[in-house]
Amino acid sequence: MMNGLGLSPATNSPLGGNAPRAAGSGGAIVPIHPVPNEGCGDAPVLSEKGQREVFCGLTGIIWMHRKIQDAFFLVVGSRTCAHLIQSAAGVMIFAEPRFGTAIIDERDLAGLADCNDQLDKVVSQLLARRPDIRLLFLVGSCPSEVIKLDLSRAAERLTRQYLPAVRVLNYSGSGIETTFTQGEDACLASLAPTLPRSTDPQPRLLVVGTLADVVEDQLGQLLRALGIAQVDFFPPRRSDRLPVIGTSTRVLLAQPFLADTARQLQALGAHILTAPFPLGVEGTTAWLQAGATAFGVAPAVFDAVTRAPRQRAELALSHHRDTLHGRRVFFFPDSQLEIPLARFLSRELGMHPIEVGTPYLHRQQMAAELAWLPAGTRLSEGQDVERQIDRCIAEQPDLVVCGLGLANPLEARGMTTKWSIELVFTPIQGYEQAGDLAGLFSRPLTRRMKLAA
Repeated sequence: MMNGLGLSPATNSPLGGNAPRAAGSGGAIVPIHPVPNEGCGDAPVLSEKGQREVFCGLTGIIWMHRKIQDAFFLVVGSRTCAHLIQSAAGVMIFAEPRFGTAIIDERDLAGLADCNDQLDKVVSQLLARRPDIRLLFLVGSCPSEVIKLDLSRAAERLTRQYLPAVRVLNYSGSGIETTFTQGEDACLASLAPTLPRSTDPQPRLLVVGTLADVVEDQLGQLLRALGIAQVDFFPPRRSDRLPVIGTSTRVLLAQPFLADTARQLQALGAHILTAPFPLGVEGTTAWLQAGATAFGVAPAVFDAVTRAPRQRAELALSHHRDTLHGRRVFFFPDSQLEIPLARFLSRELGMHPIEVGTPYLHRQQMAAELAWLPAGTRLSEGQDVERQIDRCIAEQPDLVVCGLGLANPLEARGMTTKWSIELVFTPIQGYEQAGDLAGLFSRPLTRRMKLAA
């Protein structure tokens, strides 16, 4: 039967080319638009559909549960999925978790038990034990055809039962249907239709994507200093602070893997602003500029607000250029951060991306990023891991960015690797984090040089 809460291990047991020039160094602020026939905007993409080495979407819970402080993520699935979440979240062993698993046993899968009754009992026990929960996500670890349970209907039924105290939503984190960061996209896409509607003609800016609190505070402060009075973040830190949305809402995506969420927000009338993502000095400047342009911020104001943090970020990057300049980097697909990261390393630190793999390539969302990638960069979408390993070994790059499962075997072949998962769990967006971001790539190379000395 569906084992009680089956929490992991228990709810109360402790368990993370053509850059715009900002006014101030002699140049005016220019709009960010991809330039045809430059960069990789029209580059062919190697599409692979073989075996993948990527975490499933369930792992998004590990950062989502820390962001929305009154939410709980109940994974409905097998013991295998429970063990995955418990193992992946081991880095937070001293934190109070807001996630758990309702384990489906063989009897449930065989249809011998009423899974809806079992799920209702689990939810009742959970809410009794955790009265602080205001938003409950039912996260499917397998498609409904496998677990014999329609979680969307279950969420509707439980919402009717527990509103207004608790809202229940659902999304899929199944590895069959999602990869790594798509879990966040699915989560936010499920939450978007619940946003309060607004008919206020006063324009508002909505920053979309889970950011570390310190990064959110920094970016929010910069945007408000530019004169954008109404700035909201989605997801919010509490479910009772959902931002309003309407036809006057302008959206800046802070993460590159939110295609479904963006579509949901567009359907609600919001306008998506096209911009590079806020990684590094150029990316952050262009991202802020997109917001400033949409809200009519004067170039002099933009320069005054961004000059000091830009200078600090440039200084921080300068400490890493000697280590990274001229080095060749190979990206295995993992988080969908690969293209913005390759752009950052190439343009701001002088690295040469050989291959940039990504689980999915959303050309419209990545238009500005692709235009800034150096021409000739090999782009790959999806994965046939054996073939990609062969290409990587043949190229012998100086640095390989890959998942945990590939890092040790590649290190054994004498290659230097960077765990891509760190790029998701570490605050890397914005000016103040630019040096930290560069350090994530320079440290493996420095360590290799010291070991070889």
